[in-house]
Amino acid sequence: MLNRRRAVRAAGVVCAVALMSGCSSYDPEQAKAWQRDYCTKLGSWQKARNATDPSVEAAGYAAIAVAKVLDREHLDHDGSHVLDDTARAVTAGDGEAEGRAVAYCGSSGFETLVR
Repeated sequence: MLNRRRAVRAAGVVCAVALMSGCSSYDPEQAKAWQRDYCTKLGSWQKARNATDPSVEAAGYAAIAVAKVLDREHLDHDGSHVLDDTARAVTAGDGEAEGRAVAYCGSSGFETLVR
């Protein structure tokens, strides 16, 4: 019983440290995979929008869904609000927000996946 209490307490400390640090609890490879997925989906939305493809709405919401993962895992960069910017770009056609979302991909190393 004492060992179980220690284990629970240790897990709580690890969780508290992870929350306070503001960083993802996942390994760097997982974080990069999420960022790559986001930038791929953002680029797909841009391509569909520019081609007036009927799938543009679905592509936009796919990008927002992955942006939610980045937000939840605290993978925004300093001063970045990738979820807000993606939602504004997709739903309101906000060019400045789209530019910030594209800049996020550039700073993540996936600039070739977006326009």
